[in-house]
Amino acid sequence: MSEYEKSNRGESANSIIKNHMIWSMGAGFIPVPIADLFAVSAIQLDMIRQLCKLYEIDFKQTEGKAIITTLTGSGLARLGARAVKFIPGVGSILGGITMSVLSGASTYALGEVFKKHFETGGTFLDFDPDRLKKYYHEKFEKGKEVAEELRKKQDSTVKASDASAAVDKLKELADMKNAGILSEEEFETMKKKIISS
Repeated sequence: MSEYEKSNRGESANSIIKNHMIWSMGAGFIPVPIADLFAVSAIQLDMIRQLCKLYEIDFKQTEGKAIITTLTGSGLARLGARAVKFIPGVGSILGGITMSVLSGASTYALGEVFKKHFETGGTFLDFDPDRLKKYYHEKFEKGKEVAEELRKKQDSTVKASDASAAVDKLKELADMKNAGILSEEEFETMKKKIISS
């Protein structure tokens, strides 16, 4: 395989990992404890399936599930974040944000482990989770940073689109006032509502 093909495959692997990381982060917001864990596990298994296809490795679903469980732990480490979800109101928001970042980090780390293993000629048959746990934990820490950056970008995108929508509404109000449809008082009242929201 040429260097170009290796580079191209590496980029495709990174894209698969990033997409599944984003989906895992979305699943982390599922307000029902345990359901989020099943959703994230399914997303991670699909990521492994796609990486296997990319690296032309036979995918083994049973082994894939076992490796996910071994590397990511039995889910006990994430129970703390899910337990917060049981607190009405605030719990589901805070737990969702925490779970979202942890889910994204876990998926990122898992993807990086499989990518490294497959790029060095490994298969499912010689995958040694115990040997790769340290690498997984290193990538998990890096994944938390990557997930937090993605979350911040998403938040700023949402805020920018909200601000843009508010500006559009204010323009519409000004046009209605200029056309004589709204009085000055009605315009000011509606303007305050838009700005406060």
